[in-house]
Amino acid sequence: MEVRLPELNDDFDHDRPWIVIVWNDPINLMSYVTFVLRKLFGFSKEEATKLMLQVHNDGKAVVSSGEKEKAEFDVARLHAHGLWATLRQD
Repeated sequence: MEVRLPELNDDFDHDRPWIVIVWNDPINLMSYVTFVLRKLFGFSKEEATKLMLQVHNDGKAVVSSGEKEKAEFDVARLHAHGLWATLRQD
């Protein structure tokens, strides 16, 4: 009797980084979004403001990238601070 292993069909490529996206929302003030980005990711005031304006004007901005576990952790931290965030493979 021959045993066949199932084919693995990963939905992601292990060599590509994962990105964390912050989405615009109708709840949080722009100053608060800037504060959270500085607090969680250590951005300068200028860089955090630039990203916040990108979220505000374009509807979203990439705020971090790396391995899947890091991206999941970053999304969880953003959610804990009330921001809308998702991750996807770049």
